[in-house]
Amino acid sequence: MSDDEIILSELSDDELVQQMHDDLYDGLKEEIEEGTNILLERGWEPYKVLTEALVEGMRIVGEDFRDGILFVPEVLLSANAMKAGMFILRPLLAATNAPKQGKLVIGTVKGDIHDIGKNLVGMMMEGAGFDVVDLGINNPVENYLNAIEEHQPDLIGMSALLTTTMPYMKVVIDTMKEKGIRDDYVVLVGGAPLNEEFGKAVGADAYCRDAAVAVETAKQFMKRKHNVHASA
Repeated sequence: MSDDEIILSELSDDELVQQMHDDLYDGLKEEIEEGTNILLERGWEPYKVLTEALVEGMRIVGEDFRDGILFVPEVLLSANAMKAGMFILRPLLAATNAPKQGKLVIGTVKGDIHDIGKNLVGMMMEGAGFDVVDLGINNPVENYLNAIEEHQPDLIGMSALLTTTMPYMKVVIDTMKEKGIRDDYVVLVGGAPLNEEFGKAVGADAYCRDAAVAVETAKQFMKRKHNVHASA
């Protein structure tokens, strides 16, 4: 059976969700828009469409990107398709008070202009219910400090793809320490050349090897934070 013959509206819910994972993987924007609308018409909660069809689909894309099975152009197409679905869901999510997890400020550090991994993390975080403030690429420490002051986030995310720009993460964290604000925020770091040891060495709270791990890690920290507040 060729792809042309798959009529999305004739698929069962489970089949449609599976098909949307495949369509996201293949970066098929229009199919994702159609699938999103069909699930909504069938009475799915916007949050359920987001998590089960889109976020889960992007999790698979993110893992295959990390493992070198998918490459940048393909991931860009997938991200574009996800954005199209998010565009439909975002106003509905806002109206239904979908659970909010917390706020994340994320950016690629100074000297580094890579943003695919960062964008994937931002998108997955937004999908998981975080407010995301994306600072873009090539961020000096001032950008992080200004964003912290303006947005009062719960989490700070830093990304680097070059071994030469990785050490700049320590500059940001050390500056936060000097200003006495380091302990007020959870700092997550990520990027292809990083590892667990590096995360510890620069003083981050956690190293996240991919977007899916970043979301889970962020959720755990937020849970801990709420528990601390509850018992305080």
